[in-house]
Amino acid sequence: MSTPSQKPKLIIAPPNPEHFYLNNQCVKRSGVRQVFTTAEADEYLRCMDNPAYFVKNYVKIISLDKGLIPFELYPYQEKMFEHFEKNRFSIVLAPRQSGKSISCVGYILWYSLFKPDKTIAILANKGATAREMLSRITLALENIPFFLQPGCKALNKGSIEFDGNTKIFAAATTGSSIRGRSCSLLYLDEFAFVENSAEFYTSTYPVVTSGTSTKVIITSTPRGIGNMFHSIWENATQGVNEYKPFRVYWNDVPGRDDAWKQQTIANTSELQWRQEFEGAFIGTGSTLINAETLLGLKAAVPIYTQNNARIYARPISDHNYVLIADVAKGRGQDFSTFSIIDISVQPFAQVATFRDNAISPLLFPNIIYKYAKTYNGAYVIVESNDSGSVVCNGLYYDLEYENMFVESAVSAGAIGITTTKKNKRIGCSNLKDLLEEGKLVITDADTIMELSTFEESGSSYEASESNHDDCVMPLVLFSWFICTDIFGHMSSVNLKGMLYSDRMKSIEDELVPVGSLGNGDPIVELKNKYELDDNGNAWLTVEPDNQYR
Repeated sequence: MSTPSQKPKLIIAPPNPEHFYLNNQCVKRSGVRQVFTTAEADEYLRCMDNPAYFVKNYVKIISLDKGLIPFELYPYQEKMFEHFEKNRFSIVLAPRQSGKSISCVGYILWYSLFKPDKTIAILANKGATAREMLSRITLALENIPFFLQPGCKALNKGSIEFDGNTKIFAAATTGSSIRGRSCSLLYLDEFAFVENSAEFYTSTYPVVTSGTSTKVIITSTPRGIGNMFHSIWENATQGVNEYKPFRVYWNDVPGRDDAWKQQTIANTSELQWRQEFEGAFIGTGSTLINAETLLGLKAAVPIYTQNNARIYARPISDHNYVLIADVAKGRGQDFSTFSIIDISVQPFAQVATFRDNAISPLLFPNIIYKYAKTYNGAYVIVESNDSGSVVCNGLYYDLEYENMFVESAVSAGAIGITTTKKNKRIGCSNLKDLLEEGKLVITDADTIMELSTFEESGSSYEASESNHDDCVMPLVLFSWFICTDIFGHMSSVNLKGMLYSDRMKSIEDELVPVGSLGNGDPIVELKNKYELDDNGNAWLTVEPDNQYR
């Protein structure tokens, strides 16, 4: 008897030419009635029950070195198939060239052959990439024995349709790629590299959830922080969403050992190695905050959440707090936000946040007033640009909240702070120092996400395309504020001096020590080169150069 992992010896009769699909002798046409032998029926059931067994014994792939070869699964690939079968929502983080995509080709082919009445969507960042995936499925299909194939109704570069009403189609990840379709299995390849991935996912998710058994498989290597793949993966690892994470490590691929690792690093770089092979989510080189600091920022679970406000620490009676607000128009685009910072602790700590893109500037002062009063009458700084002036006036005049930053005591309409290129530049510079020197603790997930996409733009910094910086701007204004005299009176911490001393210490630590020449005794060296007076002062006599006489 054959073991479950071994294909039994089958005598497979040559196919009848009348059964070919459009003269393709490797694909069975629609409507052909399959008559199974006892051995074929047993083998069919064995394949139907075990995708790994089916792939190992019947799927063939193209090897760059050897051409068409049987698909020999790595141990991690067999475990991945089990993961797909057990979980409805799967997300896979894998290194480059580890075989994750071709594994999914094998699984999708198995799913399409043995699951009737299914619609399978293969989506990638580019339509050509998705069609390439489909062509691999077609190649594998052409090498499957006829007794395992359903009849084929249609086969082209963009789709395959089988008897049993199972369909596979390939498309680019656009908002309309699967709109109007009901999918049984959605596969998203290299999802971290999809442009506008958040917009795409938002439009796609209702289609996915229209059924109760729809499967979603997402695979990718990392591509920095702040994209949709990173967000789904982080939430999956923390158990926040329904996705179940599956991690592939670089040495899960046979032949990759420490020698291979060192050679790869030598040919690329340590940073590239960490991202491409160790699966590290590293911020881009143009972000305000360096990658190492971004990787160290860890979001906390709020102890209390209500109406878009998140509380991470309750107010302490003798602590001073600063509330910094950034105002939007409340039209569903940019967000009105605030952060509350505890300035009585070291390092400073973010204790509460608010984020809402629908709240009117007329109502935002009431929210600010409520939380400012809760946090011991926090000192309030509101950006007064554009709609911010409405919030400033409503808070100061209508609600009579006076503990606010005022730019000028004599100018009308000087309540709040006007963001200029100068104070934004200072704020960005200080924020970089605060975070990278560990002087400010950020706990809010949205803020961390936005920091990871807060990138260089000309001579300033702003959110990268399709992202937001509304949670970052309060931190920028706070970082500018810490160098003002007002903050100096509020806090006993000489932050400017502390940051300066830390920076000087790091510079001094990087300097190469200068050794002394001679016998090593500095007093002897001074006596040999200088004349010492009675007070211990060293004098050096220099003969004037003849050219100046």
